[in-house]
Amino acid sequence: MKSKKENTHTALLRAALALFAAQGFDGTSTALIAKQAGVASGTLFFHFATKEELINQLFEEIKLKIENVLLENYQPSQPVHERFIQGFSALLRYFLVNPQHLQFMEQYHFSPLSTCALNDNYNNHVLKNILHEARETSAVKDIPVQVLHALAFGPIVSLAKEHATRGCTVDEAMIHATITACWDGMKT
Repeated sequence: MKSKKENTHTALLRAALALFAAQGFDGTSTALIAKQAGVASGTLFFHFATKEELINQLFEEIKLKIENVLLENYQPSQPVHERFIQGFSALLRYFLVNPQHLQFMEQYHFSPLSTCALNDNYNNHVLKNILHEARETSAVKDIPVQVLHALAFGPIVSLAKEHATRGCTVDEAMIHATITACWDGMKT
């Protein structure tokens, strides 16, 4: 059983996620997070020294959840094309089920909090490694890595947003078609 401190910590993270996804980082005050979590404003600062620390911890927790999902069926011995299809399909499925995580991660990625140093540490991410390997082995076009990332992640983010905001039905056939089209757009 979780202690009251752990429950409060979790409640603050959940409230922050919901508010950040709905209102953005700048539109969400620490007082509002505390209120949403059902605690006094000062309680938030007992758990997190700053709003930035809360945001960074939430990022690390979501990143770990995503990586765990991606590694569930990951087989390094598979050809890079198969790992691409499997990994990016898993990511799309994850974002379809966790739209707030998508909204948060996208905000974080494009915020000043996402520094180059942090992104270098995040390059251990399995999907980024697949893209780098695909480029190094000439399985995909020899174009800047940022372009490969845009070609791979852009359609996934777009489709997940369509699902979350407009209720677009996304089935396994659509997931497969989307990820295959991403690969086809990059392959040599």
